[in-house]
Amino acid sequence: MEQSLQGIRVLDLTRVLAGPYATMVMADLGADVVKVEMPKTGDDARQFGPFVGEESAYFMSINRGKRSIVLNLKDEEDKNVFLSLAEKADVVMENYRPGTMEKLGLGYDHLKEVNPTVIYAATSGFGHTGPYAKRPAYDAVVQAMGGLMSITGPKGGPPTRVGTSIGDITSGLFTVIGVLAALQHRHHTGEGQKVDVSMLDCQVAILENAIARFVVTGEVPKPGGNRHPSITPFEPFETEDGEIMIAAGNDALFAKLCRVLGTEAWLEDERFATNTQRTENIEIIVPLINDLTRKKKTSKWQELLDEAGIPNGPINSIDQVLSDPQVKARDMVKEVEHPTAGLLKMAGVPVKMSKTQGKIKSPAPELGEHQEQVIKEWLSK
Repeated sequence: MEQSLQGIRVLDLTRVLAGPYATMVMADLGADVVKVEMPKTGDDARQFGPFVGEESAYFMSINRGKRSIVLNLKDEEDKNVFLSLAEKADVVMENYRPGTMEKLGLGYDHLKEVNPTVIYAATSGFGHTGPYAKRPAYDAVVQAMGGLMSITGPKGGPPTRVGTSIGDITSGLFTVIGVLAALQHRHHTGEGQKVDVSMLDCQVAILENAIARFVVTGEVPKPGGNRHPSITPFEPFETEDGEIMIAAGNDALFAKLCRVLGTEAWLEDERFATNTQRTENIEIIVPLINDLTRKKKTSKWQELLDEAGIPNGPINSIDQVLSDPQVKARDMVKEVEHPTAGLLKMAGVPVKMSKTQGKIKSPAPELGEHQEQVIKEWLSK
């Protein structure tokens, strides 16, 4: 096997971001992902900018490595074609509002009659059970409802949406985890199953220490800016020409930081001796550190902190990220040749594997580009 998911067939009914991100990950890892789109319009994301010519860069960046066919699932003939494909699929993935596939006669209960071993993965705003199940949702809605916005933003400021669509992305990643777990179960038992992933559930799942802090202290977490709520010092500090993130995540690292700053006396100061004490006295220690870090440039502090083994880094803009030598060395910036849009830079495959490395197999497909090819390959045997 060249890739881990080689031989796994995925029938992909997803659109926009959460579902397509999940199927992109599976395509990168070797799965044969066939994207089923509506005739004429296709995935909504094909109409989202920015555009390269007539092609959506948004769509191209998250639909690479897939093949596209067009089917109108309300048309009886096309519906029968879909059922024939579903019979051959290992995985069917969709992110419609719950109940939509059932109305079409294509929900899990219907498909498992056609293919008892199929893994049916559904990603939706609120899941297929509960009082909100039928409600629609987008990323910003679940960031708001899931508590993430309430703990994001400047201290004392308003709740703030995270700068990337983390509600969609996390649900896409959790969907992949669920599918892989279901495939492992099927490998041992021969049984298929339904994987039901809610974007809201995923937001709750990544709240981590915010939940712990509330449960233990009874205090409702609020936006705290760029500092860590429980570790000090763990935030950006001002430099002569900008800012640098310094993360002294334990007492040993703080001792190293003191040696770099020339403030070893702080180790004997009862206000700063332990992380708990430093956090209690954060309003005192942070200005003291800023007074020192302002005296050198960011690059010089990086050099000194790296030598001491203290986690640190500049606050990079997106253009700086794409040119960062570590990012480039890890093959995380890829150029993909699209037949009409030309070369497009996009993020590479983040999971590095010693035997079955993932890769970008092909550019995002044109609408219906692989209709005859897929039908022939999947249904000729």
